[in-house]
Amino acid sequence: MANVIYRGPVASEPQAINLPVAGAYLPGTFVTSDGAELTQATTAVDQKIYLLSNRRFMEHGIADAYMADDTAVAYEVAPNEVYQARMAAATYAKGDALTVAASGRLAAAASGNPIVAYFDGTAGAVTAGAFADVIIANGTAAA
Repeated sequence: MANVIYRGPVASEPQAINLPVAGAYLPGTFVTSDGAELTQATTAVDQKIYLLSNRRFMEHGIADAYMADDTAVAYEVAPNEVYQARMAAATYAKGDALTVAASGRLAAAASGNPIVAYFDGTAGAVTAGAFADVIIANGTAAA
């Protein structure tokens, strides 16, 4: 299942929205919505975030970027759902708390950052933009 963003069963896929993107964005990154378009998220503070998927029904792969004004598919993530998301470069351990950082990627949550997800991939070094499995959190702040 390395070619999908949502890692759960097909029978219970999450809710999604379909809106144009404001720039060239990659599936697996987090975005926000103003109701008219999707914009790359750079933080998770005081905003609803969505995770970009690929348009698999149009043979759009997870490595294929959306171009500005393309209509994108973005998941409304919910606690305990499992996704593949793009990561910031760092070393991660299973269960590490993650928050949204630059380019819509997940990074280690510092004290006071909203926790968006927990790392559920293979422990070790991750390169910038690489995919890793994550479990969506309930939105608490890192201690």
